[in-house]
Amino acid sequence: MSDANRQSDTDRQSDTDRQSDANRQRVVVELKHVWVWRGRNLALKDVSLVIGRGKFVGLMGPNAGGKTTLLKVIAGIVPPDQGEVKVAGPTRKTVGYVPQEQAVDPEFPVTAADVVETGLYGSLGLIPRITGKERFLIDQALARVGMEKHAKRRFGELSGGQKQRIFIARAIVSEPSLLLLDEPTTGVDAKARDDFYRLLSQLRRDLGLTVILASHDLEVVPTQVDEIICINQMVYVHAPPDEIKHTDAFQRAYGCELEFMTHGEFPHRVIGRHEDQEDTKSDA
Repeated sequence: MSDANRQSDTDRQSDTDRQSDANRQRVVVELKHVWVWRGRNLALKDVSLVIGRGKFVGLMGPNAGGKTTLLKVIAGIVPPDQGEVKVAGPTRKTVGYVPQEQAVDPEFPVTAADVVETGLYGSLGLIPRITGKERFLIDQALARVGMEKHAKRRFGELSGGQKQRIFIARAIVSEPSLLLLDEPTTGVDAKARDDFYRLLSQLRRDLGLTVILASHDLEVVPTQVDEIICINQMVYVHAPPDEIKHTDAFQRAYGCELEFMTHGEFPHRVIGRHEDQEDTKSDA
């Protein structure tokens, strides 16, 4: 082989290596063949997926289908029984998590700022010490969610939508690059829901966040996200919304034939179709 040919081969290998490194840098979350049991119940079955930097991903599926477990696996709260989980960067600094069940007693005399402060405890050691730097981060997080004027208000006095903003502020106070949200719009009215999505869009732009949001909101989520993961223990589909709407992925994940009641292109709600109803319609 000539020197010129050897140099050409070396250049091609270098280009391949650089491309591989660039691809790895764009990956924020990667799961390979992940299995999780909760007691005797199988929660996740052979889940493999890759989520790129800056993506907004909707995690959808039936109740008890593994959405919360998957978020907790990514957050490092639940270890997989089998398989591999990779998150870009140290989990405590990289991941902000807003769980569905919040461990804050509304009757406990804490302020909104106190709740946000707890989002820093994981990175401050066994005896957290709040200095001027931490105070700045708390004030900054409150401002980013539009709650700076409520910093000293008692948490229990806030509305449902305001509390959700405080929980988001707690999740972003440590300046993560990945934000996980579990059913964040449950129990809020339509205005608060719309405000939430506007806020999330602003945070993604300002902070460059990658977002994974678990939700049952089949009306709104497909219009907001870049990708949808449809899961019921296993991943049935992981693709952009436009590629999913004409498939049977949701029917297979929910385990029954579904009738979509729509406003526009995407489902407003999903109900199982029953044979006796179909027979009645035929008789009519």
